[in-house]
Amino acid sequence: MKCILGKKLGMTSLYDEKAGRRSVTLIECPENRVVLVRTQEKDGYSAVQLEAVKTLKKNVLKEFRFSEKKDVDISSDQSVSVDMFQIGDKVNVEGITKGKGFQGVVKRHGFKGAPKTHGHKHDLRAPGSIGSTFPEHIPKGRRMAGRLGCNRFTAQSKVIVYINKLEGLIGVQGSVPGVPGGVVKVYVKE
Repeated sequence: MKCILGKKLGMTSLYDEKAGRRSVTLIECPENRVVLVRTQEKDGYSAVQLEAVKTLKKNVLKEFRFSEKKDVDISSDQSVSVDMFQIGDKVNVEGITKGKGFQGVVKRHGFKGAPKTHGHKHDLRAPGSIGSTFPEHIPKGRRMAGRLGCNRFTAQSKVIVYINKLEGLIGVQGSVPGVPGGVVKVYVKE
C-alpha cells in the first residue's frame, strides 16, 4: 500500500495540451519515517504508523490501516517519500474539513426557507415546525441549527496529475478537505 503524510498548500491551475486547464491541489509531502508496523498475528490488524517531522513545524504521527488481512512488507525506521507515487495514480485524501461555526438550517442542511410573501415577514430562514405536538418532545436526529464543519472527510479517487520529487510535492486534481496548512493523509486504496 502506498501511503504518506502531507500538508495541504492550496489550489492552483495547471495547463495541459489535451485536457486544457485543470484545478489542482498541491500537497507538500516531506520524507516520512515508519515508526511502528502492526501485524495481524500480534495486534489483530495490519497497519503502519508514519511520522512526518517537518510538517507544520511539529511531529505528526498517523496510522494507516490495511483492509485486507495481510502483513505489510515495510520495516520500522524505513523512510517513505513521493517516489512511490506516479502520475495517473488514484489516491484517497483524508483530512479535517473547514470549520464554519454555528450555522442555521439553510446553510447547514440546505433547507429552502419560507416564501417572502403571504404573511411571512421575519421567518424567511427559520426551520419551521419541529414537531412538538406528538410525541411531545423533539426526536433525536432532528435537523436543526448547530455547528458545521471540523469533521473527518475522505476525498476518494483523486487523480495525481503532478509530482515534483525534489521539493516533495504532489498535485491532485480537484479539491481536498482542510484548510491550507492542514495535515492530510494520502494513500492508494488497494
